[in-house]
Parts: sequence; structure tokens; C-alpha cells
Amino acid sequence: MPLVLTEEQEMLRDAARGFLEAKAPVSALRKLRDARDEVGFSRDLWKEMAEMGWAGVLVEEAFGGSDFGFAGAGVLAEEMGRTLTASPFLSTSILAATALKKYACEAHRQEYLPKIAAGDLVMALAVDEKNKHAPAKTALRAEKSGNAFRLSGEKTFVADGHVADKLIVAARTAGAPGEEAGITLFLVDAQAKGVARERTIMVDSRNAARVRFDGVEATGDDVVGEIDGGWRALEGVLNAGRAGLAAEMSGSAQRAFEMTVGYLKERTQFGRPIGAFQALQHRAAHLYCELELARSAALKALQVLDESFEAAGAFCSLAKAKAGAVARLASQEAIQMHGGIGMTDEHDIGLYMKRIRVAQEMFGDPAFHADRIARLRGY
Repeated sequence: MPLVLTEEQEMLRDAARGFLEAKAPVSALRKLRDARDEVGFSRDLWKEMAEMGWAGVLVEEAFGGSDFGFAGAGVLAEEMGRTLTASPFLSTSILAATALKKYACEAHRQEYLPKIAAGDLVMALAVDEKNKHAPAKTALRAEKSGNAFRLSGEKTFVADGHVADKLIVAARTAGAPGEEAGITLFLVDAQAKGVARERTIMVDSRNAARVRFDGVEATGDDVVGEIDGGWRALEGVLNAGRAGLAAEMSGSAQRAFEMTVGYLKERTQFGRPIGAFQALQHRAAHLYCELELARSAALKALQVLDESFEAAGAFCSLAKAKAGAVARLASQEAIQMHGGIGMTDEHDIGLYMKRIRVAQEMFGDPAFHADRIARLRGY
């Protein structure tokens, strides 16, 4: 499939860009940050996005969604990256919707997908337990207790976990940390007895959560996918999140580049725009080429998710690694080329750098995905 957007996707992009620039500019993120907003996003804005079909971008029309597919979700994620839009789009509309659509039972699909599409339900994926992404090292235990399970352990870096209504929790029902077998996904009420959530303010002005589980009860009906065989579902959900983050970082990097080029044309030194200096032109040209590669890698991963979901793992890892490395380069070059002003809090470039840095780490940094690709290819 050509690495270009369809006419419908281009229309979605144009509509999203206009809406976000008007309703969710970078200044909106600054207001949330300065107010230390406990939610971390505007619920009213999220409802507007839901009315436009964004919350249900992966949800079938039968459940009230717009069903634009992963490529459509990537278009929206990229535009959100351009304005640093804070929303539960990744946690709910990509991660949770993928889990429910691909692996949940029909009862869960009927109950929760319409609520996601309507913007009435926020969900979060609780997978990581340490400071680095390592899903196979899941240690949170789900011990058999009669006809139910009791979950005990801790999750960290749970995006939107502090305000989520439901949590999708990766727990170990068999085996030992480090083994892929023995992991099970559970759908847990965030208000259930034994669940304790601690809000974590991230460096990118977003909110995440540390979530503790103390004997939280879950039944077989709460399982998403298969008992002991949840690794396949977890990897599928994470692949969708990785591709979505790649698209978002691509958008952030593109906008940082545009701001930098604009500054190179305006700032003068020795009577000339600094963009006239060949050394800076070379750096900008190199970055432009890298941005195009990152955007293509992200789009390809999203297209493969739509065409052959189970075969998308390597493509999603490639996209996440490439977009993470390029976006970090774009933010670093932006800081350098803006000079002293780029280091000030008043300039937006610093906000892009911080968001890119967090997104790069989430669900695996470039080193994690280089190793994952090698393993998928048998090395």
C-alpha cells in the first residue's frame, strides 16, 4: 500500500488540524500545567472530540464509533502531537479500544465500546512495574481464590490511570517474571476495594499514576483474552499504542522543525538571517530527511495494523524506535538552533522536548525495540 494518506484521511487531517489549533493550542497545555490540574485534560474538550467521532476512531459503527481504523487514529495522534494536546486518546481510544475490539468477549464489547465512543468512559492500561518498559517481567500476582482471582502488586507509569474508570491490568497467573507464558489481562474497576491510586505529575505536564493492588478480586468474566495466554493480547494492544505514539511523536517533531525553520528565517546575525549559514542549512536538511523517514515508518505500521494486525509487531517496533530517535533529535536541534531563548520556559520548544522525551520512553525506547526486532527475526 502506498505510504500516502487516502483522500478521506487527508480530510480528517485537515479537519483535525483546524480544530486542534483553535481549541487545543499549546497555550491550553500551559494553563493545565500552571494550574496543576488534577485531571490533566479538559473533559469538555474530550466530549467535543467524541462528538466528532475521535474517541471512537477504532470502534465499529455498530457500537457508535466512526471506525476510521488505525491509520485514521494515527492521523489524529499526529495532529495532537503538533499541538501537544492532552487527552485520554492514547489510553482509551487506542489502547483500551484495541483490547476490547480484538480480544474481549461480546458482553464487554457491547458494554464498554459504546461508552468509549461517546466519551463517557476513560480506561487505562496498567503494564509496567519498574522504571523501564519490560512487559514480560510482569510480577503482579493474580492468585486463584475459589472461582475468582486476587490481584496483588503494583503498577507504575499508568497513563491517565489517576482518573480512569476501568483499568486493564497485566497480571501473572502462572510462571515467573521474565516469561511470556502465564500472563493474563484483567478488566478491573478503578474504584474496586483494594485499589489505591497515586497521581504522578510527569515532566511533560501530563498525569500518570502509580497503582497498588491489595487482594483486588477479579473473576473469570473479567479476563480479556485467555487465562495464562494473555501475552498475545498484551503484545497486540502494545503494538497499537506504539504505533500511535510514533505518529504522535512524528507530529511533535514536525511542528518543532517548522518552528525552528521559522526562527532561522527571522533571527539575524552579522546582518544576515542565521538560516543563510550553510552549517545550519545542512543540519536542517538532514533533519527534514529524518522526519520524512519517521513519518513513513509510522504510517506503514498503522497500515499493517489495519491490514494484518497479528503481523504488525516488527513494523510497530521499527516505527516506535525511529520516531523516538528522530523526534528527540528534532527537539535537541530545535533547542540548539533557537539558542538561549530555547532554554527558557516561556518558549514552547521546551514543552515539545519534554513531551517527546516521555513518549520516547513509553512502551519501549529505541534500544528496547532494536532488541525486540532482533528477537522477532530470530537473532
